[in-house]
Amino acid sequence: MSKKTLLILPGDGIGPEVMTEVSRIIDWFNDRRGMEIEASEDLVGGAAYDVHGVPLADATMDRAQDVDAVLLGAVGGPKYDDLDFSVKPERGLLRLRKEMDLFANLRPAQCFDALADFSSLKPEVVAGLDIMIVRELTSGVYFGEPRGIFEEGNERVGINTQRYTESEIERVARAAFDLARKRNGKLCSMEKANVMESGILWREVVQAVHDADYPDIELSHMYADNGAMQLVRNPKQFDVIVTDNLFGDMLSDVAAMLTGSLGMLPSASLGAPMDNGRPKAMYEPVHGSAPDIAGQGKANPCACILSFAMALRYSFDEGAEADRLEAAVEKVLADGVRTPDLMQADGGKPATTTEMGDAVLAALDASL
Repeated sequence: MSKKTLLILPGDGIGPEVMTEVSRIIDWFNDRRGMEIEASEDLVGGAAYDVHGVPLADATMDRAQDVDAVLLGAVGGPKYDDLDFSVKPERGLLRLRKEMDLFANLRPAQCFDALADFSSLKPEVVAGLDIMIVRELTSGVYFGEPRGIFEEGNERVGINTQRYTESEIERVARAAFDLARKRNGKLCSMEKANVMESGILWREVVQAVHDADYPDIELSHMYADNGAMQLVRNPKQFDVIVTDNLFGDMLSDVAAMLTGSLGMLPSASLGAPMDNGRPKAMYEPVHGSAPDIAGQGKANPCACILSFAMALRYSFDEGAEADRLEAAVEKVLADGVRTPDLMQADGGKPATTTEMGDAVLAALDASL
């Protein structure tokens, strides 16, 4: 196997704790499966600000550009709430996404059978759920110009601009179509073409890409507000959803809660192919830094572990090993092992962050 390089950015709050468990799993794959994953570590977010005065040092940014993949824990916390906007911990994450040009954010929403009762929806509605939301990540209203708070007459006005080019829409659409082709051949594109010109353009470009190169994919279009309603009404009607930055931010959080716990959800952010043909990529759990439980052994490492599984699949071309790791997590859940976020009144086997990592490693051993 060829050497693979991974930059680990634990970040803040529970980030270092969950990343410790991932590092143990990386060691397992190196030792037991003959992989050559060369992992190094650096700072991001508040941890970087404490040392460098910025949420992401230039040298760290350069390292992120040179590795096969980046694995990030979480950023932020109340300690940094009063910092200037330009140096808040989240700016480090946004810089990584922007400068690595990670335009396609993959947010799977999968409901493991053992956790069907954790959803706020009826178990039969979510059991077996397995959908993927592809969110455009580097354009749209979060980046469009003009933006800011300005004086207008005798009051202030806040302005954010929704802006998309055809090429920006096309490339994320192609990423979504390619993914749909590897899954169940269905793609739903969501926008607000009824009230937004950017939505009209979005729909036209997605349809044109489909007609030209993906006629084998079943394509549908849906207004994003209806999409949110349908996600909580009948989520299993969807396979892959593609949408813009703003709607993707909201819809993926809706989909996340269908599964019952943010502590279980990974994500991937993919960019253009590198010289080796693989996309630039950063992987991170959906959950935040959870400073209220940091250092207490209560954090669920599964989302970060599953983010590493996505790295195995999309950056390291190790789909079978990704399946092995995902199956190990599923077995642990089926066995009733539970960090506090997964505990219910009817029981389970209480586990600390480290004990959950131990259980996943044991399940990996059993898979050999």
